[in-house]
Amino acid sequence: MSDNIIEVRGLKKYYLGGQVKALDGIDADIKKGEVVVIIGPSGSGKSTFLRSLNLLEMPTDGTINFNGVNITDKKVDINIHRQKMGMVFQHFNLFNNMNIIKNMTIAPTQLLKKSKEEANEKALTLLKRVGLEDRAEAYPSQLSGGQKQRVAIVRALCMEPEVMLFDEPTSALDPEMVGEVLDVMKDLARAGMTMVVVTHEMGFAREVGTRVIFMDGGRIIEENNPKDFFENPQNDRLKDFLSKVL
Repeated sequence: MSDNIIEVRGLKKYYLGGQVKALDGIDADIKKGEVVVIIGPSGSGKSTFLRSLNLLEMPTDGTINFNGVNITDKKVDINIHRQKMGMVFQHFNLFNNMNIIKNMTIAPTQLLKKSKEEANEKALTLLKRVGLEDRAEAYPSQLSGGQKQRVAIVRALCMEPEVMLFDEPTSALDPEMVGEVLDVMKDLARAGMTMVVVTHEMGFAREVGTRVIFMDGGRIIEENNPKDFFENPQNDRLKDFLSKVL
């Protein structure tokens, strides 16, 4: 029995009849409890890869096994598996016409069939965890960017996911708000949550990642533990990239 929660084999995503190769044959395994950080230049395929993991991007070819099930199989109900993969985007994606507690409880009550009381209790516990229990009745427009992103994270946690996917969760934030979101992610990592994170935050990759992946041109160019990845890069393209961002 493998301890991989996600296994990706031969993943390709082509556009324009193969002229644009957003993903060009990706093989990757993600183990339970790992924090895998994906870095690389713009257009390298990082976000396409991340969004393929829960089929927000439909691959052109290849397979993705999640908990032993090939979710790229057309016969599989992807929505059942998506419930187990929390997703946090760059731009919060909160419902502006609902207050925070309603934003957090709508999916658990409708999809997990939780009672309103149970969903509210869980939501308030999670809001407390990120220091926002006093904002439960507020609307998204009344929150700062950092507060919205913290809500987006705990909203995903309300679904009790097995994996959390983060697509550049801090890139739309003012610099002083980045830390408060990264702190929540660090707490999640310490609690053992399996995470796949696309980010430009090299400090986070170095400090929290269990493994760092460098992508370029739709391929994985290099991967390693953070210490060796940053201190002893092997690939010239990675060396060049790190010289610009560190």
